[in-house]
Amino acid sequence: MFYRRALLSSLNRLGRRRQTTGLPYKVRGAKRMAYITKDERERDGLVKHTGGCHCGAVRFDVWSTPHLHVFNCNCSICTKKQNRHFIVPKSQFTLLQGADNITTYTFNTHMAKHTFCKTCGVQSFYTPRSNPDGFGVAPHCLDPGTVSSVTVEDFCGQNWEESMQKHQTIRSMSKPTTDT
Repeated sequence: MFYRRALLSSLNRLGRRRQTTGLPYKVRGAKRMAYITKDERERDGLVKHTGGCHCGAVRFDVWSTPHLHVFNCNCSICTKKQNRHFIVPKSQFTLLQGADNITTYTFNTHMAKHTFCKTCGVQSFYTPRSNPDGFGVAPHCLDPGTVSSVTVEDFCGQNWEESMQKHQTIRSMSKPTTDT
């Protein structure tokens, strides 16, 4: 009974969108079978990546596939800071620490929010102009061990408006996936 309560208690701490896998799991000493639960995002093939800036003041979790689709933009700011990023919905990003240590730079349309650590200057993530409902995350700021592969796609940010018309899929990258 104690083991079963402990298991259920720890599963309840997972919070968020738990769902049973349907796989029975026998807990030692329990009279009935328990069911293993998973975060729905794990079931959907996403993994939790953790990362942050160089000094460690800013830390975050981001749920994404282990196979990252990274954009290499050549707009003026991305060229200067060598920004490469993958895009996720806001619901898949959690800032763990350092909100008070982040500063923001905007220019031109002020849609993009270029955030960086006040201490070390590293931009771990930002809000892209193309996807203001999501985050662009720097893959080189992720802790090792959760990325299986990286595909890099060039994006012509020097001709931003024209590129956005040609590249229809980029806007959908910040939309949460739906179960079919």
